[in-house]
Amino acid sequence: MKPLNRKNVQAKMRPERIIQFGEGGFLRAFVDWIIFNMNEKANFNSNVVVVQPIEKGLIDVLNEQDGLYHLNLQGISEGKPVDSIQLIDVISRGINPYQHFDDYLKLAENPDMRFIISNTTEAGIAFDPECKLDDAPAKSYPGKLTQLLYHRFKFFKGAPDKGFIIFPCELIFLNGKELNKCIHQYIECWNLGADFKKWFETACGVYCTLVDRIVPGYPKDTIDQILANIQLEDKLVDKAEIFHLWVIEAPESVAKEFPAREAGLHVLFVPDETPYHKRKVVMLNGPHTVLSPVGYLSGLNTVRECCEDPIIGQYVHKVQFEELANTLDLPKQEIEQFGKDVLDRFRNPFVKHFVTSIMLNSFPKFKTRDLPGLKTYLERKGELPKGLVLGLAGICTYYKGGKRGEDEIVVNDDPKIMKLLKDLWATGCTKKVAEGVLADEFIWDEDLNKIPGLTDMLDGFLKSIQEKGMLETVKSIL
Repeated sequence: MKPLNRKNVQAKMRPERIIQFGEGGFLRAFVDWIIFNMNEKANFNSNVVVVQPIEKGLIDVLNEQDGLYHLNLQGISEGKPVDSIQLIDVISRGINPYQHFDDYLKLAENPDMRFIISNTTEAGIAFDPECKLDDAPAKSYPGKLTQLLYHRFKFFKGAPDKGFIIFPCELIFLNGKELNKCIHQYIECWNLGADFKKWFETACGVYCTLVDRIVPGYPKDTIDQILANIQLEDKLVDKAEIFHLWVIEAPESVAKEFPAREAGLHVLFVPDETPYHKRKVVMLNGPHTVLSPVGYLSGLNTVRECCEDPIIGQYVHKVQFEELANTLDLPKQEIEQFGKDVLDRFRNPFVKHFVTSIMLNSFPKFKTRDLPGLKTYLERKGELPKGLVLGLAGICTYYKGGKRGEDEIVVNDDPKIMKLLKDLWATGCTKKVAEGVLADEFIWDEDLNKIPGLTDMLDGFLKSIQEKGMLETVKSIL
């Protein structure tokens, strides 16, 4: 079988107009697929240069394949099953700035460059005071980006038409404002001057966005069949659902430069992305975060299995429609329809979305996706939402480690959090686990033991899971 590269397949080369921070499955299945469609259907005529945002990544593999990979989209569209495989050819090359910092800075010297897009995880948009202007490169993503922007400013002598349109895709609320804030912090910290600050503020735009597409990534279970179909050795095959939504809080002038609508894509340019963000985080990400540990500890492995299980399926419905839906200030009919659409996506028969992949960094996810709903529900109903608290108990139990049957439980989070849970569980006391987790301000930025009844309810669920198992504990709240 021939390796996938531009010698063995026909692929178009276009002007490099987009810098993309991140080479992972989500950006390749979402943003790069959107750019591919704009090239094909709206004459966007743009290729992407990918920058590896951390020291270890997939850039070498991406370059071996000349930026090429196949995308497998699966799902139900207009009542009919879709299972397509498409060669995506929009990535020209990848750069590891830790090895080739000069090549990274030279991207700023390309007059055609216009867009910067990123997905560096929820933790990626953060100011690190340890970063220096002469680092090669700065450790943080905003630091690297500021280095690039400053180099462009100097190279083009502050030309007002050489600014960038910047779309962060990290899953944090108001991601554009957070990134903008970090860049301003570096401008001040590094003494980059009033002229550069003015150029950044007037020539560049950093826009808040919301992205939505379930991307399981590399299709381990069907890869042999896919490779047999394409007859090429592709190490970067990506897999996603067919649903996609990108909400961008930006003016019409930006929409004209980024012709997604002309390509028939579900990309919305809106004056305020807040309602879309809250709806998605509450009704999709919120249930995802708690169904994963509850389902896994009940012996299930995928999101679809959780939704179709007679017991865990009821749990998912309870969390989504009886608890989280009651925290939204949107028309009831709209909430219910969106919730039904989300469940259809969870049940997608083509996509095996393993719950263990969702449980990466579960505590920060619960903090942003479920804790606000827990507080709002308590305020409105006068009682705690048992499904959400049980989900938190599931996370705590999962972080205990050990085994589920023959499978080793592999926990992945901040080392401080993992050590905390290890030490708390070593006490052998579920009350101490509950109190210790809720008290940790490193996780929550507050002491959650102050929420009335939360400590006792969490302790009760932890004790029940230890004594009866997760499935019986779930039954007790249905």
